[in-house]
Formats: sequence, structure tokens, C-alpha cells
Amino acid sequence: MADSDTTKPVGSPSMIRISSASRQLVSPDTVHVIGHRNPDTDAICSAIGYAAFLRDVRGIKAEAACCGELSVRTNWVLQTAGVTAPKLLLDVRPTAATICRRDVFTASPHQTFLSVYRMMMDHNFRSIPIVDDEGRLLGMPAIQDLAQLFLPARTNEKTVAANREVRTSLLNIVNALDGIVGGMAPDLETILDLVLVVAASGVETTRKRAQQFPADRLVVVTGDRPEIHELAVEIGARCLIITGKFKATPSILTQAAEKGVAIIYSPYDTASTSQLLRFSRPIGEALTHEFLSFGSRTPLREIVPAAQHSPQPLFAVVDEETHALLGVFSKSDLIDLPRMKLVLVDHNEFAQAVAGADEAEIIEVIDHHRLSGNLRTKEPIRFINEPVGSTSTIVGIMYRMQKAAPDKGTAICLCAGIISDTLHLTSPTTTSTDKEILEWLASIGGIDSAQFVKDFFAAGSMLREQTPERALESDRKVFEENGWHISISQIEELGLDEFWKRESELQGALQALLAKHSLHFACLMVTDITRHHSVLLVAGDQRVINAIDYPQAKEHVYDMPGVVSRKKQLFPYMSHVVTKLAAP
Repeated sequence: MADSDTTKPVGSPSMIRISSASRQLVSPDTVHVIGHRNPDTDAICSAIGYAAFLRDVRGIKAEAACCGELSVRTNWVLQTAGVTAPKLLLDVRPTAATICRRDVFTASPHQTFLSVYRMMMDHNFRSIPIVDDEGRLLGMPAIQDLAQLFLPARTNEKTVAANREVRTSLLNIVNALDGIVGGMAPDLETILDLVLVVAASGVETTRKRAQQFPADRLVVVTGDRPEIHELAVEIGARCLIITGKFKATPSILTQAAEKGVAIIYSPYDTASTSQLLRFSRPIGEALTHEFLSFGSRTPLREIVPAAQHSPQPLFAVVDEETHALLGVFSKSDLIDLPRMKLVLVDHNEFAQAVAGADEAEIIEVIDHHRLSGNLRTKEPIRFINEPVGSTSTIVGIMYRMQKAAPDKGTAICLCAGIISDTLHLTSPTTTSTDKEILEWLASIGGIDSAQFVKDFFAAGSMLREQTPERALESDRKVFEENGWHISISQIEELGLDEFWKRESELQGALQALLAKHSLHFACLMVTDITRHHSVLLVAGDQRVINAIDYPQAKEHVYDMPGVVSRKKQLFPYMSHVVTKLAAP
């Protein structure tokens, strides 16, 4: 992830470029067409169809998405049609990942203060991320932090001693000074705790000062003073730095090599050299953990107040698992927050929409259900709500109105959406328009509707192949009526044998669903598509259960002959039941 070009000299900047493709991040320019939570076949297929319509007819960059697991039957449809499954989006709230800038200059903890400072000045950076070789964030030093390290507010004995000490390597010193190594210089890269002695006095005074420190930590700085050069070699200093472009004599070089004293030539005068030496320490030595960063999935609603009250000029965004740097943002990036663009299909309320839809930009709604909920938008939008049996039918109508046609795979998907939601045109929600559009799409898709229906409903039994919990969630909608929060799940089966085998397990799952979602009432309608007959399994408030007047097959199970539609039959009935009751 980080730049690994080892040919760069120490002190040079690196650049980290992070690709968003591998992290499933969403482009803000893409319109995502998405159905309701716990999507059924119509929600998935109408999203696929309308995204294709936006791309093919309107020239809009659109992509189908879903906010729940696909059923066995829906997966069969996609495989049959040769269509890729929609992108899974479980939460569309804007996050740190959606606002951070991905092309980020970074520095290594091994780079010197001077190189980091120069990089920041050259690019007008107020802060810069420091990352290790794996791209993990180590610190976020700001320009004022570096200044405080070298400009103590008060000078006393402790600060004088601290200014004399430098934790660095000889190679860092060479780079900081733009210097040259004279003669032999062993072990240039090891980080050492060095002590600086500037030889501005006579030989004996310099000797006394130097003898206060261990020789193997001593760095003697002087100009064209051969006697000091001899002294540094004599006492076995770790390094002799000769300033002002002056050089050591051949004899000094020979003696220095024998005693292991490194010699470095600096092109600067002694005063400038002494200052630059303090800037040669690795930036990693002064990093602190007192900085604010955010995980990539952190919602912006949490970021804004934290960032506004922080003195940091720049904030890092990291991967929650690896702590690798993904990007950075500043406070100015929080002024005009990006919002994901959504088209809602097969639903028209936030209660059924993907998490965070209320923070997204809803640009269109395409649906065939009743109007309900609290969907509001800041601007006028295209809102299409047709009393037909399937949202996929509406997508087909829109193609025909534009004198256009979907491709074969999309047409097959739209056929499946209509067949699923209308139980192959037998549901009471079916209209003549559904029949007309299905025939048109079937001809484009090259399918025999009758055979397709048999294969579709035989593709898999939700009750046989899924856990009771997942079966309930496969096609579940939540409604609020008269203060009552009710959940209605529906499953279509070829016969009711699997239901009776797992009835007690499903009852337990309904009870758990009540507690998990704080519901007053929950039910599961299992529809036998061969007989157009359903049974209703119920759980929850006894007042609601007592008000149900369908024949009772057994405790908690009601017989509902001729009832096959949740939208047109079951929900209106349950709405009537709870409306007659006092609010809970």
C-alpha cells in the first residue's frame, strides 16, 4: 500500500495511494437503485431493471444494490438470466471513508525532522501522517508540533542539556547536513543517543567538556581547527563533524579509521551545522498517541462535533481491522457533506429502507404499495406509484413508454419479479397491465412463462433450506398502525408440509423476533402456491390474537383459504384488526 521504492534516499517523501475498488467503497457520482430490507424477488429484480433503464435510456451512471440476503429463488433467477447480483449495501450513511482524500503524502518514522519539515513547507502541509512499512498510522505531527520541539518556551539547565542530546543515526546526520562522509565510517544506520559538543573554546576547555560524556556517544563539531580534530580522534569520539567545507588531513583520516571515529564534512558553518544536527533525529522518536483519527466506517454525524472541537488541522481515516491509513480530511471537507444518491424501488418509507436512507439524497421512488411512513425530501423528486401487481411491471412500462427494450437478462429478471409478486398473475393484486407487460418481457427474454413458473417455485424451499430465523427475515416488512408495531413475513411454498414439520421452531423464532425488534405483534404467512391457500402463524399481544377471526387450525395457527397477498389481503386485514383496538 505504501510506496516501497527503496531507492529513495533517506529523508525523501513518499506517497501512499489507496485504491477504493478493493474496499467496496461507493462512488458519490453513482445512483444506487435499491429495494427494501429483507428483499423479495421483485425488490431485487426491479432494482436491476430500473438501474439498467437509467443507464440505457437516460444515460445515468446507475447501479443496482440490495440491503439484505438474496433468497434461493432470487439467486436462481439471476443465474438463469446470467445477471450479476446487486451490490450489498447495508448502511448508506456518509462515513469517514466517503469524505477522505485518497492520494496522501506520508512520511516514514525513519525520516528526519528536517526532511518532514521541508516536505510540509514545500507542499504547504499543516500536518502529515507518519506510517510504518505496512501502511499503519503511527502519528499525525502538525507543523506547530515540530516548532515546539525545537523552540522551548524557557531556557534552563534541563533544556540546555536536552538541546545537547540528539537521538539519531550518522546517516541521518549526513542527510540533514547535505554532508559527505570522510574516510571510513562504520555503522551509519544505527540509531544512537548522541551528545553534541561544539568546540568553540580552546583545546583544554573542549577536552574538559568532552570528558563529561561517554566517548562512544560524543559528536564533536568544529571548523578548520586541526588541534580539535586531533583531540576528537584522541578521545575516541563517535563522530567528528568538520564544518565550513574544510577537510581533515590524511594523517587524521588514518588515525580516525584506526580508532573507529567517523568523520563527516558539512558545507555549512558551525552555527548552522549545530542547528541542523538537532533536526536530524527520526520523526518517529517524537510521535505521540495524542491525536484524533477515525475508522473508515465512523458516521459523519459522530465525526463533525469531534473534529470541530479538535485543534488538529488534519484527520486520518484508518481501516478498523488493520489500522492502515486510507486517507485524510480537514475541517473544510466537513462543510459540504456528500450524500449518496438513491432510487428507492418497491417501497416508499424509511422504515423499510436501507439504514441511513434518511441521510441520503433520494432522487426517485418507484413503487406499487400504499403510501405510508415519513419519507421526506429536500427537493421535488420523481415519485411513481402505480396500482399494479409488481414494481417490475412499472419498470417494463417505463421501457415501453420510451420505445425501448431491456436486454435479454434484464427482461428475464423483470419477468421473475412480476411472476413472484403476482403468483403468476393469480394474486388479487394482478392487473391486465401486469399480464401485458409479462407477455412482452417473456418474448424478449425468450422464456416459456409456464415452465419458468414451475422452475422458479421449485428452485428452493425457504422452510427446508434456511433456519427459522432466516426464513422469517427472507421477506419481512414492519408496519405501524394506530400505535401498534407489527411485523408480517411471507413465504411461498409448494405445499405446507415443511411448515407443519417446523411449526414449533418457527413459533420460537417469532417470539425471539418480538423481543429483538420491540414489536407488539409478529406473524408469518405461509402460502401454498399450488392451492392458493395460506396459513398464518402468530405471536405477540393477546389482544391482537384474540381479534383475529379466521378459522383456527391449532393454537397460534390460523387457516386463511384464498389469501395469498400480503399487500392486498393480509395487511389490510391486520390494519383493520389493530385499528379497532386501543393503542398499546
